[in-house]
Amino acid sequence: MTDRIAFSRRQILAMGAAAFALPALSGRAIAALAVETPHRGISTFGDLKYGPDFTHFDYVNPDAPKGGTFNFSPPSWYFNQSTNTFNTLNTFVPRGDAPPRMELCHDYLMKPSLDEPDALYGLLAESVTISADRNSFIFALRPGARFHDGSDITAEDAVFTFEILKEKGHPQFQLPLFDMTEAVAIGPKTFRVTFNGDQSPQTLFRIAEYPVLSRAWFQDHPFDGSELEAPLGCGPYKVGFVSPGQTIEYHRVADYWGKDLPVNRGYNNFDRIRIEFFRDRQAGFEAFKKGDVLFRQEFTSRVWATEYDFPAIRDGRVVKREFPAELRPAMQAWAINQRRERFRDIRVREAIALCFDFEWTNRNIFYDAYARSQSTFERSPYKAEGLPGAEELALLEPFRDELPAEAFGEAVMQPISDGSGRDRNMLRRARQLMEEAGWKVEDGAFRGAGGQLFPVELLVRDQIFVRVFTPFLEMLRAVGFNASIRLVDETQFQSRLTDFDFDMVGMAASFGGTPTPASLANIFHSSAADLPGSRNYPGTKSAAIDALIDIAGRTETRDEFTVAMRALDRVLRARRDWIPNWNAANHRAAFWDMFGFKEPKPDYGFPVEEIWWLDEEKAKAIGKA
Repeated sequence: MTDRIAFSRRQILAMGAAAFALPALSGRAIAALAVETPHRGISTFGDLKYGPDFTHFDYVNPDAPKGGTFNFSPPSWYFNQSTNTFNTLNTFVPRGDAPPRMELCHDYLMKPSLDEPDALYGLLAESVTISADRNSFIFALRPGARFHDGSDITAEDAVFTFEILKEKGHPQFQLPLFDMTEAVAIGPKTFRVTFNGDQSPQTLFRIAEYPVLSRAWFQDHPFDGSELEAPLGCGPYKVGFVSPGQTIEYHRVADYWGKDLPVNRGYNNFDRIRIEFFRDRQAGFEAFKKGDVLFRQEFTSRVWATEYDFPAIRDGRVVKREFPAELRPAMQAWAINQRRERFRDIRVREAIALCFDFEWTNRNIFYDAYARSQSTFERSPYKAEGLPGAEELALLEPFRDELPAEAFGEAVMQPISDGSGRDRNMLRRARQLMEEAGWKVEDGAFRGAGGQLFPVELLVRDQIFVRVFTPFLEMLRAVGFNASIRLVDETQFQSRLTDFDFDMVGMAASFGGTPTPASLANIFHSSAADLPGSRNYPGTKSAAIDALIDIAGRTETRDEFTVAMRALDRVLRARRDWIPNWNAANHRAAFWDMFGFKEPKPDYGFPVEEIWWLDEEKAKAIGKA
């Protein structure tokens, strides 16, 4: 367990003007939800869209046919998952590389609605009841819920799950449980989770998306072992064919216990979901062109602009189109690892940021496909703009001594270059900052007081990044950094991330429509800085950031939440722990024209493998039946 900075309600209220609009800070949503009353669904700020008699979510086709195989390249992954290889089928632990979509083999207590920003409806749990002090949550499991071997899912399984995830789980599960004091069965199908009162009021919304694992199965299998035997699940799919490190198939469970629940109707339409693993992107693209892979999102702008001109595109068998991105805050940035002392000076981090010429890169490498990212919460109302208002300043003021002065002025913006690829003003300013930080230039290189060079190594896992980042590298060298790129295989890359063994690394992340304190903590909070497997890659430790995350979790209206998130964004940008780089407004997708799907896509998710279906007539028309 790592040390962390925690703030009680009393401490937050003592932050003077910070209580500008938070007269009670009793906990958003939790305060709005009735206590001692079973809730079939929960949402953060408003009423649920779907009433107690709803039959399916609006964005699915409840009559979608079942069948077929969906072979795709996953565009997203969670927990310890990797898209390049796999060596374990336990996706709930910090170490090892699990295949994407292992989560489809497990059901979760509640399920999100993808056309609401923060609503959850009962799945494994038919209801949740909040105690009068709002520190305990009683989940009632559905009577028919069972594992794939037919055994009943019990409260004892749920208790085991919470206890083992707190002790050994991936940080995304472990962090929200720091303040859990007890998980206890109070009946065969009912269990209570209790916290100490220091937890975020949003903790309920995080733990409601936890799985329930089989206690009996893990009695015979080490929880944190790297095993290629799939843990016993209870979800709509189970592991079928496996070729270690190369291929995995998930087979739809014909007698899946929850298939007729309203939250599942229209979901899980393919008999098989198949994922093939490729060491590099070009190999995956070639497999798609041949029809071995059926759906692909393209993340390389050059390929999207120049290489989607193959026979299947020209004759209409493959569709190339863009879908709007989700209405969720997104972050794509480089992390600078402050566990290494030379990066702790904010002037050094700003100098590194000045060496990236986005304008040149976008025009010459990206085909003008991207916009410059400025924020850790890009494309959302949580992005800070201009000068802070009085409400934001009230939250920031208690931390004036800790924070950079820029947090109190115009929101920090990344520099705009002249597009030459070698902007002299940016290079001059970068060198000036480094000299102010105590580094002198000798023979064109920065040297410290002992004559040592200043190394900056960018860690990457794909050859495409070597091409994209080489101009950045050249700018770093031109200023005086001893800059290099280290290309490693997927296993080594994940291991080095887990152990924070890097100078600088890129990360893309998407938050929920209303980010939970747990999701923010995993990336920004002091408690995650020394927790192996967390995504706090810079090693950020800041009382101000910790407090703002806590305050955001305790607001009672969306307006208050937005103010707190904007204040947090100002601090993150002013500290320069992360260097925002670029973002796209749409999903660039291509697929063989053999699927049905409902339009428009939902605003808060794009799980094509779960809500699309095989259209047999289309498949026959292109010879894929």
